[in-house]
Amino acid sequence: MKLETAKGVRDFPPEEKIIREKVVNTLKTVFEKYGFNPFEQPIIEKLDVLTAKFGAGESSDVYKEIFKLTDQGERKLGLRFELTLGLCRYIAMNPKIKLPFKRYEIGRVYRDGPIKLGRYREFWQCDVDIVGTGSMIADAEIIGILAEAFEKLEFDVEIEVSNRKLLDGMLEQAGVKESLRKKAMISIDKLKKIGIKGVAQELEESKISNDSISKLKELLAIKGSNLEKLSQLDKAINNEIGKQGLKELKEIFEYTKAIGTKNIIFNQTLARGLAYYTGPVFEVFLKNSKITSSVAGGGRYDEFIGNFLGGKKQIPATGVAFGLEPITEAIKLKQKDIPKSVAQVYVIPIKVKKQALEIVQTLRKAEIKADFDLMDRGLSSNLDYANKMGIPYVIIVGQKDLDNKQVTVRNMKTGKEEKIALDKLTTIKFN
Repeated sequence: MKLETAKGVRDFPPEEKIIREKVVNTLKTVFEKYGFNPFEQPIIEKLDVLTAKFGAGESSDVYKEIFKLTDQGERKLGLRFELTLGLCRYIAMNPKIKLPFKRYEIGRVYRDGPIKLGRYREFWQCDVDIVGTGSMIADAEIIGILAEAFEKLEFDVEIEVSNRKLLDGMLEQAGVKESLRKKAMISIDKLKKIGIKGVAQELEESKISNDSISKLKELLAIKGSNLEKLSQLDKAINNEIGKQGLKELKEIFEYTKAIGTKNIIFNQTLARGLAYYTGPVFEVFLKNSKITSSVAGGGRYDEFIGNFLGGKKQIPATGVAFGLEPITEAIKLKQKDIPKSVAQVYVIPIKVKKQALEIVQTLRKAEIKADFDLMDRGLSSNLDYANKMGIPYVIIVGQKDLDNKQVTVRNMKTGKEEKIALDKLTTIKFN
């Protein structure tokens, strides 16, 4: 038997898992600070739930990538490919739930798609959503969370914002038939990747007239500050759906200004690929990083939950997903020394195991993360081990020091050593 992982999945050694846990814990702290509560859904869903046409959309490749299963009762099942769909199913199943429902969820999702650099078949999503209100304050709060989370993770970012209603209005203004607009939006969303020529070619292939493409290119080319672009589009668009999109964007910018959120860029070409978005959409990009893909994205999906109920009731919702994979990769790129241990202190006994173990337990009771030599190695080998594991401090415990009620503390980064009294040991900040 050849030992190897399945295609598209990975093991996470401690040095990588430590970074991922740091990201997750940071996100949890920000989410809960904003009043969001933890939520968890099953990884396995009924296949007809996963393949609902009002979900990812008929134009999406997601359906082809669902991992399909059959249980012993011959029921058709599948592995979830995102976290939004399961949330909507849950809300639809629980109509008496108190609204607004503010939840965050962090978990694995699965897509049986092509494997390439940075793309896997098992990956993690970190979602935060507000269900039950159509107010643009909710969207502004989501944007505020994006800004604060990346600030806590020590990244400079740009938060791009647009509105599907505005894009719909732009397409209507350009004379594009309603039946072709969703597909056109997906092409427009690729502008950064394939350029305006590539977008125009896709639109032409979608049977959109050259006259409509020409008018659309003029609207997509509008430049300036956020307010300048909004003003120009306000003059250029005279249909109701487009005006509604502009109104919602203006409200968002007013609320984010009140919150104090910065680095928001209005990008009228942003559409997001999934078909269920109905209003504001957002994506986050890192500044000064080799990671050029978006690291978070989401938007408003006011019709998704109602569609599970047969379209009888509209339950507004908005949210965003953080990409744990690209965020982790970005941290690895900028952080030179990545620890392989969570320990703050490594205790090395010199023929005094029992006393050293008592010291370790004293540190642990003081909430200091402490590890201990279990291999009976010499001092030099233990120092080398602590250094390679990235443990910042070592405590050397010998009989002579113990007789003087002290130990030797070594800073592994600077090499500096000092004698510390045993009763003062737990007062030191080992970080």
